[in-house]
Amino acid sequence: MGESMFILLTPDFLHEDNRGKLVQLVHEGYRQVNVITSRAGVLRGGHYHKKNKEAFYVINGACEVTFVRDGKREKNKFVAGDFFCIEPGTGHIFRYHEDTTLLGLYDLGVEESDGRKDLYPIEE
Repeated sequence: MGESMFILLTPDFLHEDNRGKLVQLVHEGYRQVNVITSRAGVLRGGHYHKKNKEAFYVINGACEVTFVRDGKREKNKFVAGDFFCIEPGTGHIFRYHEDTTLLGLYDLGVEESDGRKDLYPIEE
């Protein structure tokens, strides 16, 4: 099938003991962090970023993501604990089959200095 349209990431640090778990996702490289909650049955995304690299960590729930690039599509399901990256220029559509919480990290931030946003609709 060729090269995947997303990159699976590994957290920088993980510590687990009888008190619980600490997951350090990153310690540098991202300027904007969002918590995204979505209800079952919701579709989100449908865009790509020209400049931003973004990473998502699934806190709970699950989502199916369709990636779109160069006229090709790829689907993947992500569940709690999955951590993945989408490079600039790759469209993404999130479909939620259950209530889900994600952490979204953007290396530059979506808002541009002139007020525009680095968000562009996927052209079908």
